[in-house]
Amino acid sequence: MILPIYLYGSDVLKAQAAPLNPEEVNREELKTLIENMFETMRNADGVGLAAPQIGLSQQILIVDGSDLTDAYPNLKDFKRVMINPTILEAAEETAMYSEGCLSIPDIHCDIIRPSWMRVAYLDENLEPREEKFEGFACRMVQHEMDHLAGIVFTDKAAPIRKKMISSKLHNISRGKVRTHYRAKYDK
Repeated sequence: MILPIYLYGSDVLKAQAAPLNPEEVNREELKTLIENMFETMRNADGVGLAAPQIGLSQQILIVDGSDLTDAYPNLKDFKRVMINPTILEAAEETAMYSEGCLSIPDIHCDIIRPSWMRVAYLDENLEPREEKFEGFACRMVQHEMDHLAGIVFTDKAAPIRKKMISSKLHNISRGKVRTHYRAKYDK
């Protein structure tokens, strides 16, 4: 099922998401949620989606880089479900890239992030994993992890860029934006 994507200004995007307790998770409901998240993300032409973006304040994110293999061949099989992710280690060296977000349509900003990181998380079967992410895969995961902490990419933009996009952000937060996917604004 394609779910609406919550837009900038929605309270759920500003909140710290709650961790899932693996012992209390209904596995069938989790499986359905993950399927719905992937369907919603693909419908919106995204490469990542966090549960807060569909109105759920839970620490679940998905990423899928398979559509980016022309530019990033190493993402051919890069598809992850990450529950309760935690950064264990991150590089001091950084990389800059122009990011966008399904919750903030039609806005892009250069964002500086660590070039690699090591993350512990639970997969879709609630099995513990630890993995090192580099390059664009690292950026995708970091961007979605920020959503779990109530941070959107524009929060990390340079001050001058924030000033330049402030009226666009204001319009999005008022619901004055068009998207080609189901979107929702909730205060």
